[in-house]
Amino acid sequence: MLRKNPSGDFPVVHETAFVDPTAILCGKVEVGENVFIGPYAVIRADEVNADGTMEPIIIGANSNIQDGVVIHSKDGAAVTIGANTSVAHRSIVHGPCRIGNNVFIGFNSVLFNCVVHDTAVVRHNSVVDGVEIPAGFYVTSMTRVSKDTDLAKLPQTDKATRDFSESVMLTNVSLATAYRRIRNDF
Repeated sequence: MLRKNPSGDFPVVHETAFVDPTAILCGKVEVGENVFIGPYAVIRADEVNADGTMEPIIIGANSNIQDGVVIHSKDGAAVTIGANTSVAHRSIVHGPCRIGNNVFIGFNSVLFNCVVHDTAVVRHNSVVDGVEIPAGFYVTSMTRVSKDTDLAKLPQTDKATRDFSESVMLTNVSLATAYRRIRNDF
């Protein structure tokens, strides 16, 4: 479901993207080409800052927002998700937040007030709060990364992890195409 926010902003969805009918996109949301937005995802850009304005939530080309993901932002701050990025089932991305290109965010992860640079991986059930994850870094499952975390101790992503991330992205791009093709059948 696409709907306006109280400021009158309406989502802009590229014609090649697929938004599941059970997903809710509200307000100043921009969805790029070949994006897949899965069942029960909620992407809501409706809070304003002290000046009464807000930045958009942007989902880059070929990215996927899987089932049950929630993306929102405090006080109208920007949320940007780059190209070829996967945000897996039931994750929460709460702005201000910037996620780079070719990133994988694992199931049930929570990101708030952070930057996750290109090719980084945040595995399942992790929390990233108030920090920048450098490009190519790997956050293992069940890890909490905050200002107290020594980022130098985080490992780099390896080829198998990068290959897995790419395969998830490619699978979901193909799902966007397949679901668009049958959208009138349900």
